[in-house]
Amino acid sequence: MQTINVVAAIIIRTTPQGNRQVFATQRGYGDWKDWWEFPGGKIEAGESPEAALEREIREELATQIKVGERIGTIEYDYPAFHLSMQCFACQVVSGKLELLEHENAAWLTKETLLSVNWLPADVTILDSVAELL
Repeated sequence: MQTINVVAAIIIRTTPQGNRQVFATQRGYGDWKDWWEFPGGKIEAGESPEAALEREIREELATQIKVGERIGTIEYDYPAFHLSMQCFACQVVSGKLELLEHENAAWLTKETLLSVNWLPADVTILDSVAELL
């Protein structure tokens, strides 16, 4: 089975009221259209995971991020491939998180984290994400 190596941004913000939220995006294409995920993408040859994540967020969301600590790595078997996804805590440096590839997005709190239909692989990191909120 082919392994696809990807990175995902767990973008966290704190609201003026002191609430912590995480940014989630809804896929607008492909077999998993309409499912929710943490934004990111494939690591290209010669790229570090951090550089790949900065590039992907720039391409998908027209936003510059600061990549922080790795939260975890998801290993998940989809029917057609094995996914290895490194997830990093991130912060927005500049930009407005414009949806260039996704059809929708939401800032979720610990209480609303399970209110969207997450991709199966992304579900496996939600407990770790909830600890950051």
